[in-house]
Amino acid sequence: MPVFDFSSASEEKEAFVCTYTAFTSDSSEKTPDNPILVLDNQQKQWSHHSTGVFCNQSQWTAFEFKEEDETFRSNILRIDARFVNLIKWLGENHINVLLSGENRADGYAVYKIRENAFHGGTKLSAADGFLQYVMERLLSSSAPEQEDEDEELDESGDSMKLTSIQSISDFLNCAGRTMPDNIRLWARRNLAVARSSEVSAEERRHAQRALSIMTNIQWKNNYFEAIDPVEARRILDEELYGMEKVKQRIMETIIQINRTHTLPAYGLLLVGPAGTGKSQIAYAVARILKLPWTTLDMSSINDPEQLTGSSRIYGNAKPGIIMDAFSMAGESNLVFIINELDKAASGKGNGNPADVLLTLLDNLGFTDNYMECMIPTGGVYPIATANVKEDISAPLMSRFAVIDIPDYTQEEKKIIFSKFALPKVLKRIGLLQGEIVLTEEGLDELIEQYKNTSGIRDLEQAAEHLAANALYQIEVDHVKQVVFDAEMVKKLFA
Repeated sequence: MPVFDFSSASEEKEAFVCTYTAFTSDSSEKTPDNPILVLDNQQKQWSHHSTGVFCNQSQWTAFEFKEEDETFRSNILRIDARFVNLIKWLGENHINVLLSGENRADGYAVYKIRENAFHGGTKLSAADGFLQYVMERLLSSSAPEQEDEDEELDESGDSMKLTSIQSISDFLNCAGRTMPDNIRLWARRNLAVARSSEVSAEERRHAQRALSIMTNIQWKNNYFEAIDPVEARRILDEELYGMEKVKQRIMETIIQINRTHTLPAYGLLLVGPAGTGKSQIAYAVARILKLPWTTLDMSSINDPEQLTGSSRIYGNAKPGIIMDAFSMAGESNLVFIINELDKAASGKGNGNPADVLLTLLDNLGFTDNYMECMIPTGGVYPIATANVKEDISAPLMSRFAVIDIPDYTQEEKKIIFSKFALPKVLKRIGLLQGEIVLTEEGLDELIEQYKNTSGIRDLEQAAEHLAANALYQIEVDHVKQVVFDAEMVKKLFA
């Protein structure tokens, strides 16, 4: 049902009238000073919260305010270029909305748009916040370089939630520009398949599922905000004791990111004995980068198809682990923590999982067999761990900056046990510091017992054993304090 009044219109088709100018903005928050759009308020001052509908944007770019029993039209004067398609779609579908704005000298500055489900208007395709979902995605996107007209699509669909064909097509019309060009083109083609009556129901189901996955991902550009080096160093010191050379290498990477505002061309490969904290270093780096992270455990991946997904020709086809990671993170920029990279070449299926990793690490793009689309990987930062460097192929090694993780010295192990491992265990099981005492001689004996072990994992288990024994004596023997000297430690760990 058209919004504008036919009573005063001529029989000839009304010419399109564009009343606004578009401006570019990268702001993720909208305020009266930085609005979504500005409406004309010369004839009337509008309320802070106002309801109405946008005019059909193929005819006239305006908003019709509904106040009591009267309707007033106000032209759109300026609009954030990111929201042009959304405003057009709201008008074409006669969606009642609630505007929040402020009257100013240059017009009514609208900084919030919400759905108004009352007054008999058409409901959105997803009742639970579809409009807000689209708004958030548009606000988090960058300003479009240029606003090209998309080809018109005939939209119709079901009443499912956000995963429905209707909501997917609505999203592509309103916020399709937030997706890379190749993915937007892929989405249009898959949308045609999902709607076609000339393909099987299985093909339509796979196309709809792939579209739902792809539109769930926020596709970000490769620009990387500067990282506070002081805060980065604090996190490293908090997570790791010693390892000054390792920390220095990570800090050099942080400074490089701050200079180029892009992720380094090479990921990090942490090589060292088991239990030396390689995974902990990887998590610390992800925390510094403020990116979501996911893990790939190569020891449990025997077939490349687990990474690349299966073809849609199979009824039980599904995306691979890598595509699942993008979907779970909800964005294209993330840290891939690849555990046990030295096990990647031991595939038992039809191929080598290590070969698949090469495409992920090249930053040229990764293709999932199920999605059938090139996925940009420019925002992916890989951090791999390995025990043995010699078991990693040369092509795979060349994709990483290698950091050797040394084993801890006896003195470092003493400090880590007494300052970190034991207090952490005591806090977890509810023992007070005064209830357990480890003498200097007892500490020396404990470290002597573990002198031939690498890393600190065994020391953490020793702290667990020590604390559990103390807790037993306190609860069962009703002692107030347990003192572990060299003789008691030797007896306990012998």
